[in-house]
Amino acid sequence: MDLFDDLPEPTQPPVAAQQKSTRKKEEEEKDEEEEEKSRKRKREDAESHADEEKEEEEEEEKEEIKKVCREGLPVLRGYVAARRGEREEMQDAHVTLPDMSSCVSALPCQASCVSYFAVFDGHGGARASRFAAENLHHNLGKKFPSGETENLDKLIKKCLLDTFRQTEDFLKKASSQKPVWKDGSTATCLLVVDDMVYVANLGDSRAVMCRMDAAGGAADGQRKALTLALSKEHNPTIYEERMRIQRAGGTVRDGRVLGVLEVSRSIGDGQYKRCGVISTPDLRRCQLTANDRFIILACDGLFKVFSADEAVKFVLSVLQEGSVEQRSGLTEEEVRFEAACQQLASEAVRRGCADNVTVILVSIGY
Repeated sequence: MDLFDDLPEPTQPPVAAQQKSTRKKEEEEKDEEEEEKSRKRKREDAESHADEEKEEEEEEEKEEIKKVCREGLPVLRGYVAARRGEREEMQDAHVTLPDMSSCVSALPCQASCVSYFAVFDGHGGARASRFAAENLHHNLGKKFPSGETENLDKLIKKCLLDTFRQTEDFLKKASSQKPVWKDGSTATCLLVVDDMVYVANLGDSRAVMCRMDAAGGAADGQRKALTLALSKEHNPTIYEERMRIQRAGGTVRDGRVLGVLEVSRSIGDGQYKRCGVISTPDLRRCQLTANDRFIILACDGLFKVFSADEAVKFVLSVLQEGSVEQRSGLTEEEVRFEAACQQLASEAVRRGCADNVTVILVSIGY
């Protein structure tokens, strides 16, 4: 008798068959996971590509907006004339940067271009004025606002104040010398962001602008020129300046701090800081218009023999001269502005100014 004939058929598959079935199921699940991962990667790649395209489109749109804005903005060019006068040393310094973008890491989103012009009138030596000319615009570029900004005007003003504060590093350098440096300098800086002008000034150098009267007004039918003061002088004879000096324990004699220093604000001049001489600039703002012709930045050597109105009229007379000598690489207008700048500085010396004379003439074109 076969004992196994009546045994029921096994309800579970053999162990080998069960293991084979399990491996096959695991492989199928693994394949499905790989396919799902592949589909996910493709979706992520597609989304990433779409985001990149969107970002590129947004950047192109911003550039296009900036390009449109730039087309309606003023074009500034700077012309410089410097005369030593009767002084043994030229202590003035200057900077002209019609395009300051190389000093700025990134511009604010709402700005297209930045220009910078500055004149520094040194006294007691040339080291303070040279230090300011070499460092101030670089410090300004490092602190300049960038990216999305809500109140650009406020940020630029803070940037200018912080920059002048940092430029006083000259005092640390001066005090470490043997003997101590006693150099000082005025500063008149013109910063133009698109069509907005910011002027930071300390001392007695000045900035004035020529704006043509839109309504005319001259008897011969020509447009009348208006002279706008873009800066405020700082000397000890001004009431607010004198009061600050006296509160600090200083005195004003013969219109000078301690009877010596002609200005009440300056870069350097470490020996007068305890007497109320500060390095905080006066800030002013002005929006350019199509009626603006040029801006004059100059040290007090010019304004000792020229009033602001006289300087503006002198430049206009040169610009309106009939004949002009052509120079290769320059347009007729550029030749005229160059001539006006050089003649203005030379005329100041001819009128008897014995001081250094530095003039920056900034043309404004649209």
